[in-house]
This record gives sequence, C-alpha cells and structure tokens, in this order.
Amino acid sequence: MGFAVVIAFLALFMLGFPVVYAILLPSIAYVVIEGLPLGLLAQRVTYALDSFPLVAVPLFIFVGNLMNLSGITDRIFRFAYTLVGRVPGGLAQVNVFGSLVFSGMSGAALADIGGLGRIEIDAMKKRGFDASFAGAVTGASATLGPIFPPSIPLIVYGSVTSVSIVQLLVAGIVPAIVCTALLMLTVLVVATIHKHPRADRWPTLWEVGRDFLPALPAVVAPALMIAGMTAGAFTPTEAAAITTVYVILISALLYRELTLDHLWNSAVLTARSSSAILIIVAAAALFGWILAVEQVPQSFAAALLGLSRDPVMLLVIANLIFFVAGMFLDSTTATLLLVPIIAPPLVLAGVDPVQLGIVTIFNLMLGLLTPPMGLSLFLVADIAKVSIRQLLKALLPFYIPLLTTLAILTFAKDLTLWLPRMIAQ
Repeated sequence: MGFAVVIAFLALFMLGFPVVYAILLPSIAYVVIEGLPLGLLAQRVTYALDSFPLVAVPLFIFVGNLMNLSGITDRIFRFAYTLVGRVPGGLAQVNVFGSLVFSGMSGAALADIGGLGRIEIDAMKKRGFDASFAGAVTGASATLGPIFPPSIPLIVYGSVTSVSIVQLLVAGIVPAIVCTALLMLTVLVVATIHKHPRADRWPTLWEVGRDFLPALPAVVAPALMIAGMTAGAFTPTEAAAITTVYVILISALLYRELTLDHLWNSAVLTARSSSAILIIVAAAALFGWILAVEQVPQSFAAALLGLSRDPVMLLVIANLIFFVAGMFLDSTTATLLLVPIIAPPLVLAGVDPVQLGIVTIFNLMLGLLTPPMGLSLFLVADIAKVSIRQLLKALLPFYIPLLTTLAILTFAKDLTLWLPRMIAQ
C-alpha cells in the first residue's frame, strides 16, 4: 500500500496538481481506505508544525524581507562594488561577493535574487552588461545563500533528521567560500574573454572605509550569530529571533530608514512565504508517517545497500537522486519527502550526516537553476526580462564551478567537516 501512495503522488504531480494536493490527496485516501480515525490527519499535521527549530524559518524570511525594504541591501551592494568593482568583471564580481555577504542575513536563494539580485541586475544592465549574463550571474551566486549560515534549507534538514543544526550551519561556511571563489574565477575568465566593463580605478582606503562602515552591521551579523551558537549562548531559533531584533534596531536607530510600512509589508510577505513552506512541511509529515508505517524507507534502504556499501558510491547515487528530484521539486518538498528515506541507509553505511546535509542542500539548490521547475530560473528571467532559453545559454559556464563545488563536497568530506570538528573540540 505504501508504494501505491508513492505512485499516486507521482501521478498527481505529473498531471500538474499543486505539490501540496499531490501529497495530501493520496495520504487522505490511505487513511480512509485503511479505516484509520480521521482525527489522525489533524494529529500528524499539527505534530509536524509543533517544532521549535522551525520557528527560525519565518524569522529569517522576515529578516530578508526587512533588509530589502529598509535599505540594508543597498549598503551591502555599495560596499561590495567599492571592494571588488575593479576586478575583471566589475559588477559581475560584485554580484557574487554581495550574494555571500547578503546570504549571511537572509539564508534563502530566492530572497537573494528578489532583493540584492534585483539591484545588481538593474545596475549591470545600466553599465552595459548583457541582460542574460547579468541574470546568469545572479542565479548562480544565489546558490550561496542556502549553504552559508543562516540557512533556511539546512534548518529544515536538521529538523527532519535530528542532526545538530549548529553543526550544519558551521559546516556550510567553508563550502560557501570555496564556491564563491570558483564563481568569481569563472566571472574573471568570461569577463576577460568578452571584455566586460569594470570600475575605472581601484578604490582608495578612504573609499573602502567610507562604504564599509554603513555595511559593517550587516557584515558582522553572521559572525556574531555563529559565535553565539557555537558558544552555547543561544540556539539557532533564538539566533533567528536575535537577528530579527538586531536588524530592526540597526534599521531604525542606525540607518533611520525603518518605517511602520516597512514592518507591515515585511510581515505580510513573510506570512505568505512561511505559510507556503509550512503547509508543505505539514503535508509531507503525514506522507512520511504513512511511508514509515508501510516500511517503505526500510525497503528502499535494503535496495540501496544492495547496490553498494561504499559510502562514497552511495553518496554519488544519492546525488543523482537529489539532482533529478531538484529538477521537479522545490528544496523544502524534496528534503521532507526524500531525506527521511535516503539518509538512514547512507548514514548506516558510514556517510557523515553533516556532510550529507551540505551535499543534499547544495545539490537541491542546483535544481533551482535547472528546468523544468527551476524557481530561480523563472524569477531571474522575470527580473532581467529575458527568455529562459537566453538565460540557460548564459548560465552554461557557471554550471562548471557549481558542479565542481558539488564534486568537492562529495569526495572531500574533510573540507566540510573540519570546521565543525574544530569547534566541537
């Protein structure tokens, strides 16, 4: 019966049903057919949302929205342009570097694109960059947000697997920096070949200091957050709440640009985004419970371990599964549906759960840039006013550093794990 539920989900999804309905309808049918009490539906859905770590999700979404509306995003962009605008590629380099800085506050790829990305694409087009190239750089650099702390997808992953969220967030720091370096190197090569514009001169120390000071509160926030969590001063959820208060205070008292309209609009946007995520969390929890009752994960684990017991080979197989899933499902849905099935046999075979978390989330972020369901593709194409075909053509060089990063995370686990291990000592 469990596999029938899975097949029903896939059939409804392929027929174009919204993913929530594709998950819920087979689950409800299972409860009715099996003669289980209908109150079980409400119990499993409510239980899924009764999670302290998940409180961090709407808080970080609120932070990202507030930064976009209160001027913090503009200050990050100005500082990034002053610092790296003279490097070959100019604003394209700013795009990548700015995404790393912004991700330290928002924790979401789409927040990066919708906030800082909108500013960057407009600025690049005004400076003579091709619109499709500007969109490609923006989409590629937005993959940094979900692996650099704070990270909403890593928080969801941690809540599903019971892996330490602090360890996951810390583990994302080095991979994000490596990916940033590879993306900036790619921009440098492409910009040199095509002679893209850049800043006329290198900045003076005074100019760097002038633009660094207004951006400093945003730049230091991730460091303060990580330091507090690793020291045990607060949990990731408490860190999200502290970050929210921090952003409100610097926006109101330091920058003096926060208004009641900003707060209200940020709250409305957050309610919409959070409800979309949390309703999937609730539906997926019911679906996952049914699969657990029918022992589908155990059957899948036996089949997977029958293929190989080598941790690296199993991680490669998992990569293929997540890569394909990312083409069709958003990261939250894929995490909630697939991770409880795939993670146990991999961990049993010796794959580190923290490494698996980073590999999984980064892999699913690549799905945001792959058709047919890549949300980043559609959002970037809309902002840049280009077709998906044009955007994909411009994205081709950037798949190289992104896939290289994924390979490094898969085969060089110490790159991911050395920092969490060092902090844990």
